[in-house]
Amino acid sequence: MTTLRFVDSQTRDEAAQAVLRIDKFAEKYRHYFPRVFAYVYGRVHNVHLTEDLVADVFERAFLKSESLRNDEAFSTWLFTIARNVIISHSRKRYRETAVDPDVLREIAPSGASVEGDILLREELSTVTRLLRHFPQREQDIISLKFDAELTNGQIADIMGLNEPNVRVILFRTLRKLREQMVAERRA
Repeated sequence: MTTLRFVDSQTRDEAAQAVLRIDKFAEKYRHYFPRVFAYVYGRVHNVHLTEDLVADVFERAFLKSESLRNDEAFSTWLFTIARNVIISHSRKRYRETAVDPDVLREIAPSGASVEGDILLREELSTVTRLLRHFPQREQDIISLKFDAELTNGQIADIMGLNEPNVRVILFRTLRKLREQMVAERRA
């Protein structure tokens, strides 16, 4: 005797909603992945660790995406999660200081000369080394601005500051970095 199984409409609706939720999140993943990757890499300077942390960021975001009330705030919310993942990781482990040469090669223009490539590496290494001595808040703002390419308003939301304050901190930090680089070149 054959039994017929009936799938009620509620089960079909739930399955359809789950598929829509996954598709919607996949779209956001494709859009934000490069910026989140750049931001995390800018903080940890290790490709393999960055891949692990970015996976953790998107997993947390997916699992908690139902709690986000305003879809327009997704970017700020996502980078807040990324920042928290990085902070959590650095509490657990020491901070890696080596800059991955493979990533530096990808950053360098393809037509760059060997001398230009070496100078670019030295410059990036100097910037990275100098920034490590800055206060954590300044490091976070620089990384959110240049690695994650966020606006000052988005950075303000993530950092719990107002936008003019972010602008001033960014200006002063960049000025301090330039001064230290000039002093380093003279030494």
